[in-house]
Amino acid sequence: MKTVIHKAADRGQANHGWLQANHSFSFANYFDKDKMSFGALRVLNDDIIAAKMGFGTHPHDNMEIITIPLSGSLKHRDTMKDAWQAIEAGEVQIMSAGTGVSHSEMNGSNDEHLNLFQIWIMPNKRNVEPRYGQKRFDASARRDKLQTVVSSIDSPVDGSLHIHQNAKISRLDLSKGKTFDYTVGGKTQGVYIMTIHGTVSIGTDELQQRDAIGVSETDSFIINSKEDSELLLIEVPMH
Repeated sequence: MKTVIHKAADRGQANHGWLQANHSFSFANYFDKDKMSFGALRVLNDDIIAAKMGFGTHPHDNMEIITIPLSGSLKHRDTMKDAWQAIEAGEVQIMSAGTGVSHSEMNGSNDEHLNLFQIWIMPNKRNVEPRYGQKRFDASARRDKLQTVVSSIDSPVDGSLHIHQNAKISRLDLSKGKTFDYTVGGKTQGVYIMTIHGTVSIGTDELQQRDAIGVSETDSFIINSKEDSELLLIEVPMH
């Protein structure tokens, strides 16, 4: 089993006042030649956005973009549907940029901060028609079991949102003292695991809040929970 450890404190950081950004991989003004991507996973940003602030209209193309609000409310508008749409904590949003789309992302609250993960995954099909999806996922359904929120449009997991890549994004809330055996979906796949909250171990490595580990070249691995923990797992092709 091959692993790479990314400690929370070693992430790229930017404080713009209205935006506190943490970058797991090279992004914007943060560059680390050893953190360009993990296979097809290109971006994992952990952003805190002040009330009423956000990102004005900007373009994307040929990227699968997934947004997961952890707390607060996001509002989104794009050129596919010129109306504001709310994405609340507990929901997941996907956008296949394909041939090109422009969008705006704002904190939908007048008085509360918004914390979200934004994930970019490189697609396996270029220049597809842009598409949008959004769905709420019940937290109780991931207590001590895997909840897949995003999967491949070519081999979809029931109940998940779909993107143009052989990828899978899952949530797992693991109780203290519990273990979980994750089966990787093929020899060319790897899994990037971030501890949202709590403490877990994988092999000899211990991961605390916002620490991450990339696991590849294995058929499976075991997660041990040292305390009640919330995990984000992103499985992607490594080549």
